[in-house]
Amino acid sequence: MTSKNKLSRFDLTMIVVSLVIGMGIFRSSFNVAMEAQSPWIFFAAWLFGGLIALFGALTFAEIGSRYPVMGGFYKIYSYCYHPALAFMINCIILISNAASVSAVALIGAGYLKGILPQQWQTDNVVQIVALAAVIVFFFVNYLGFRMSVRTQNILMVIKIGIVLFICAGLFWPGAAPTTTSRLTAPSDAWDTIKMFGAALIAVSFTYGGYQQTINFGGEVNNPQRTIPRSIFWGIGIIVTLYFLTNLAYYHVLGFDGIVYNDAGLPSKNDLAARHVQQMVGPTGYTVMSGLLFFAVLAYVNIGLMSNPRVMYAMADEKVLPSFLKRTNERTHVLTVALPVFAAVAVITLFFAESFDTIVNWVIFLDSIGLATAVGSIFILRKKTKHLDGTGIYKMKLYPLMPVIYILAYIFVAISCAIKDPSGTGYGLLLFFGFYPLYLLSRRLNRKPAENN
Repeated sequence: MTSKNKLSRFDLTMIVVSLVIGMGIFRSSFNVAMEAQSPWIFFAAWLFGGLIALFGALTFAEIGSRYPVMGGFYKIYSYCYHPALAFMINCIILISNAASVSAVALIGAGYLKGILPQQWQTDNVVQIVALAAVIVFFFVNYLGFRMSVRTQNILMVIKIGIVLFICAGLFWPGAAPTTTSRLTAPSDAWDTIKMFGAALIAVSFTYGGYQQTINFGGEVNNPQRTIPRSIFWGIGIIVTLYFLTNLAYYHVLGFDGIVYNDAGLPSKNDLAARHVQQMVGPTGYTVMSGLLFFAVLAYVNIGLMSNPRVMYAMADEKVLPSFLKRTNERTHVLTVALPVFAAVAVITLFFAESFDTIVNWVIFLDSIGLATAVGSIFILRKKTKHLDGTGIYKMKLYPLMPVIYILAYIFVAISCAIKDPSGTGYGLLLFFGFYPLYLLSRRLNRKPAENN
């Protein structure tokens, strides 16, 4: 890829923001408040999640600076651990990322559901609308890499505009909560820990995604400088916007209003629309619902951009079929990996009935992947010691930041297991089930070379 087609600092910063700000911030606050049951646990979970995201982002910045290759998330596991673990972890990550794309598409379609005619307000219609979003942006990505990047930049500017308008609720005249208290504060220390851990599950989902930035390492201008700076600025934008958004929800709706509507019923699918309705009236609900459906397209687009590159890297390591490496030389589209990942997202979409059925399973799998990925920095520093002093990015407070990050995600994984033991059990079975598939894949991919 020529330098003029490579990603700039602005492009990569927008990709970082795109990977994280999906639709979670327009819905996850409901889940966090429902689990936290008190404002201080609610805000503590968001602040702690932001701090951990920053630690992870800075760690991944150094990882990407030391090892800037396309499909870096797979390559790093293979280089630092073993190809078998790289295969198992990345298959899990690909499935959980496909599930995340489906979950976010369902959130966006859920917002649109509220303004459709009554006869169309069904779960089947929501799934069809979410499917349409995935299909449309599959074709956008198939038109070319630069088309995907330009589309992403435009969509993210629009999405940030929506978030900033929601944040304006902090200063909106006449905005005031209309609900009364229905939530129960924790009764003891153990209860507090469990509520905090459960709240972190949804927070982790909402902050997740920045780690996929290293999949673009081979497509970035001056990656040693661009990757860390883009990640740092991107995560800074995200943490600031998330905290201000939640403060605005709290200011306009009150803590209980984040969970309950005016009728006193839990209302999870229209939080941001109810927020705007409280600010400007009923018309605001309709307009914001439509805009939020449009905003979902940015996350769907970036998911389809990023994940096929992991499949490319796995094919390059000969643990997936080589045809997944096929690339259009003119448009730089992965002509097989892209439709395969899109198909996995579509299949996941029809198995997933709702956002709530996806998020706990996704975060448990992600906790395994993220903790081991961050752990690779200890190995990578030794293997690439010769790069020290050459201008690469090196994080400060090493090894404190990666250690805290790993411990935090172990805590999140345990919280997932406590909340949904059967779901996490299936996740572990799926993870270990990929090992015999790895052995079979290696054997099949060696045969052509042996026959030659």
